[in-house]
Amino acid sequence: MKIQQIDTRHGTANQGTFSNGNCLPYTGVPFGMNYFAPQTNDQKGSWWFHPEDRTFQGYRLTHQPSPWMGDFSHFLMTPISGALSEPTIFHAQSSYRPEESLFCPTHLSIKQLRYGIQSTLIPSMYGGILSLTYTKSDSGLLLSFPGRFRLTAKDAYTLEGQVTHFAGAEDPNFTFYFVLRFDQPLTTRALDYTSEQAAAVPIYFGPIKHQTIRLGTSFISIEQAHHNLNQEQNKQENDYLLESRKQWQSYFDRIKINHHDQKQMETFYHNLYRTFLFPQTFYEIDQEGKKVHYDTSSRSVKEGVLYTNNGFWDTYKTVYPLFSLIAVDKYEEMLEGFLNSYRETGFLPKWLSPDERGLMPGTLIDAVITDAAVKGIGTPNMPEFLEAMKKGATIQSEKQNYGRQGTDDYLKYGYVPNHYHESINHTLDYAYSDFCISRVAQTLADDETAHHYQQQSKNYRNVFDPQTGFMRSKDLSGQFRPDFSPTSWGTDYAEGSAWQSSFAVFHDFAGLIEIHGGKQAFENKLVELCNQAPTFEVGGYGFEIHEMSEMAATEFGQLAISNQPSFHSPYLFHYIGKPEMAQPLIKQLLTQLFDASPTGYPGDEDNGSMAAWYIFNSLGMYPVTPGTGEYVIGIPLFDQVIVSLSNGKQLTIQATPNQPQQQFVHQVSRNGETYEKLYFTHHDLLKGGTINYHLGIVPTTKAYSEESLPYSLSRKT
Repeated sequence: MKIQQIDTRHGTANQGTFSNGNCLPYTGVPFGMNYFAPQTNDQKGSWWFHPEDRTFQGYRLTHQPSPWMGDFSHFLMTPISGALSEPTIFHAQSSYRPEESLFCPTHLSIKQLRYGIQSTLIPSMYGGILSLTYTKSDSGLLLSFPGRFRLTAKDAYTLEGQVTHFAGAEDPNFTFYFVLRFDQPLTTRALDYTSEQAAAVPIYFGPIKHQTIRLGTSFISIEQAHHNLNQEQNKQENDYLLESRKQWQSYFDRIKINHHDQKQMETFYHNLYRTFLFPQTFYEIDQEGKKVHYDTSSRSVKEGVLYTNNGFWDTYKTVYPLFSLIAVDKYEEMLEGFLNSYRETGFLPKWLSPDERGLMPGTLIDAVITDAAVKGIGTPNMPEFLEAMKKGATIQSEKQNYGRQGTDDYLKYGYVPNHYHESINHTLDYAYSDFCISRVAQTLADDETAHHYQQQSKNYRNVFDPQTGFMRSKDLSGQFRPDFSPTSWGTDYAEGSAWQSSFAVFHDFAGLIEIHGGKQAFENKLVELCNQAPTFEVGGYGFEIHEMSEMAATEFGQLAISNQPSFHSPYLFHYIGKPEMAQPLIKQLLTQLFDASPTGYPGDEDNGSMAAWYIFNSLGMYPVTPGTGEYVIGIPLFDQVIVSLSNGKQLTIQATPNQPQQQFVHQVSRNGETYEKLYFTHHDLLKGGTINYHLGIVPTTKAYSEESLPYSLSRKT
């Protein structure tokens, strides 16, 4: 599929109380430093675009990773004609026809009905080009800023500006710089505007019919913004477009689908587009050709790469395992950037935007590092990463947004006590991170560290209640919190209840099965998970949050695939040797809850995490436990998939027969030989070759040896 066939409005029909993706229609290059999107409503906070709005307020240069995080270093460019009664977005906005507009990853094209202005915007990594065709007199542009800014006309053809970040950063004066260079001169004279608060500034070009505006940006300095612009000064509109298409198509061509259902193919590629948006590039190339970035901690420019806009609680599960197969070079550079974040702040990042926000439980970048380590990615940096992971596991930061919370108590009691918010998720995530530390230590032959953290990773057992069969919080004296309800959300659980949070023992499902009372008891628990109503109590939240609404909107029991804690839940059946119970569930989730429309997701897409979930599951596998190098076998959606691996080899995945009634995997073969295990290894997939799925309409039950089951710590050691 060609990148120009993608409509970026996928998953963008949202509001604060219900998410169909909470996506924005991003136009830019893959992992771009900036993205652009039409703004349609400035009265709804972070939900400033909706595909059904018919008002165009301007092109927004944005760095918003999600509405819950908000935007930073953003401003708005609104083409206008004639004088405005007031210089505001409201007085400048125009109607437009969404159905006649172009929303593409490589470029945007919109006609403003009020002014008759046709405009096309094509971004690059550090800038872009905006082409305007006017039909009326006194052609211009309104520049709108959300807070502190400066705007200066250097000459009749050049406008310099800066926006000082107001949404929170280590540097309260963190500044974004930009340069606008015009083909036709400004008629606005003596422009030198400084403001400490939000305002809009109109600029005019006179009675021209065409204007081309080139944009250069930088987080470093106005000089660097000029340098970034100068690298593209001789490029024409078509040059920008061809370069953007080339970059996108390079990623798109890494997975090619042959399938009888065109709509399912469209859904796949729209999800593929989403996986290459985040994290965003946060470094630039200076005049000496060096990679440099702005460090908000020291408030200075440093050498090296940096990335931002990523929440690892979401993305570790799916995004980085996908990169490990098809984008290894980029994965390695991202790891280098995350290591630079550690070097500059003293702790590995958790949620970057633009620097550490400290949101969500755990320190799950540990899994991103470990998955790379066991796959031989980023190997030279692993000794330093191990030290960074150990520091995060043992030292409580003086700043609450860095590192683990309740570190000392976790080490003392073997669990995070429940006077800490979301203590169950903290405890389970720390136990998994401890496992991750042990795995990195194993790759470095550090047996002592590996053994210590492997033992500590069993701390999940300390919060399991055998009476109820759920993970329950404890106080300092070891007593469970009273008045327990498994459908009560919040307090001890992050964005869920005990049903969504009690199965997060990724490294040791065999141990979890054991404390449940064995495979039959665990099977009964999973059946109960799925075969009940999607009911909930608002619990500690005190009101209905959107994740509750999204789970209730689908009829998949307590399996809330609308949020990350449930991503692995269908595959729990594999650990008791009953994959046939998962296969129709996976196929129904893929076909009933995902499509290529503005309502195309069952919940927050979250920086590529849900998109990559769809991709893996549609390929017939899923990385349940990053850090083991395994992909648990599911059921493929497509007739044929050809994956171009980063090592240059090709992996072909075929499914026959493949109609809606074929909801089970009858047999799997690998390179022509029957394959009995319930997982593939990363190193085997890298050999390329062929995987054939023979699908069926009735389940095939068989007995699996312990060696055929996916990794579990209790069984492997």
